[in-house]
Amino acid sequence: MTDLSTEVVVVGGGSAGAVVAGRLVEADVDVVLVEAGPDYGPFVDGRWPAEILDATALATTHDWGYHSGPIPGREPWSRERARILGGCSAHNGAIAAVGHASDYDGWGLPGWSTDELRPFVAAALERMRVRTYADAEATPFHARCLDAARSAGWRIASDLCDLDANEGFGLETVNVVDGVRWNTAFAYLDPVRHSPGLRIVAETVVDRVERGASGWSVSLADRSTSAGTDDVRSITADAVILAAGVYGTPSILQRSGVGDPDRLRSVGVEPVVESPLVGANLHDHPMVNAGRELTPGLRTEIDEAVRRGFVPEEQTLGKARSSRATDGIFDLHLFPVCASAQTTLTGGRALVEVACMTPASRGQVHIASPDPSQAPHIDHGYLTDPSAHDLTVLRDGLAMAEELLGQPALAAALVPERPRDVDDEAIHRDVQHYFHPVGTTPMGTDPATSVCDHRGRVNGLDGLVVADVSLMPQIPRANTNIPAVMIGERIADLLT
Repeated sequence: MTDLSTEVVVVGGGSAGAVVAGRLVEADVDVVLVEAGPDYGPFVDGRWPAEILDATALATTHDWGYHSGPIPGREPWSRERARILGGCSAHNGAIAAVGHASDYDGWGLPGWSTDELRPFVAAALERMRVRTYADAEATPFHARCLDAARSAGWRIASDLCDLDANEGFGLETVNVVDGVRWNTAFAYLDPVRHSPGLRIVAETVVDRVERGASGWSVSLADRSTSAGTDDVRSITADAVILAAGVYGTPSILQRSGVGDPDRLRSVGVEPVVESPLVGANLHDHPMVNAGRELTPGLRTEIDEAVRRGFVPEEQTLGKARSSRATDGIFDLHLFPVCASAQTTLTGGRALVEVACMTPASRGQVHIASPDPSQAPHIDHGYLTDPSAHDLTVLRDGLAMAEELLGQPALAAALVPERPRDVDDEAIHRDVQHYFHPVGTTPMGTDPATSVCDHRGRVNGLDGLVVADVSLMPQIPRANTNIPAVMIGERIADLLT
């Protein structure tokens, strides 16, 4: 067993962690990057699994296996998070969205206003090779969605990467290159893999971090919980960057004694720093859907398109305002999904997913034990806000989805059926996640209402920084992968 020493340890090589590690190495900082999942090497080596590369559908391998546990009145659900270098950028829908300017201005944090973030958003879009689907690429289903939106009176525009754009419907902007889901390992680590300043320790779980007299110590899980591609026991460093994700980052902090003292003692962890909000403020965009069966004619068209080439399940998206959008800015995503013959994601149905982009409900993440092999308790608290804000937004969105499905361009290609119920009970029963959890170590200007300051530094612990979407005090109106990359860019800039 060996011990490593370096300037900076980055914990987690996902959507933000790979960015921070790559940018620091470019700035001549010595970095050890610890990733719980495998590293398949540079993209050009051709060793990455086909499912991870294939951008036609969500990848299901390399998952952490997080789970909701029993939920009264409904089936439990999984909490998909990727355990692989590149993180969720390696298995998601590759939709590149940035939200609205008001999202970041609303945080009220020095250095995080929209105008201050625009250069980092631009850098993220360039590195992730973001582009917009061309009209000629529209699949048979999504071409009909565009026609349906047009007849329903939507503004047609592909502006998911425009921070100043509002309502509209159009083809998506994506980080897809020749059918490949372009992840942060390709974008940020491949350019610096040759550097002696980078060492990647893969398939290795971090147990906890500890501040000592001469710097930070990062303790790794033993080999019963971590396969470990390197014979490394621990790492010492001047600074530690936590980018283990919205579930992993607060779990590491809690195992390290940073959190609510009473809750930590209840699971056998001695408190080091009192920080009650570690693991709190968990939120996501709650989602429901409306849908129809495909007619044989549309199924045949899709099958023929698959034989000709790339046919993604997700390709169009709409931004809309509900009755709760009192600020005049969109608060809904409506995005059609239709699986090709190659997959069974939608059970053979065409769906219009509806997501509330301004959620008021909050949940929490808390470790169940000091054992890093034991998953934390995760409760998103969907639809629990007392004002019923999220519920109302979803109800309005479902009505819009049914209207879209009823337009001639779609109705002619889908099997008629009674529109789905939009009553509150049905929404509570059917609510899903949008794969966008954030907020479990929020930034702020007051330590009493935050875990980290505006530079991502954990309050009360010099040299410990968070650099992932756990920092978000409020989720933006966007799929969160490009915002996660932006956070990586921003924190790396603050560190150099």
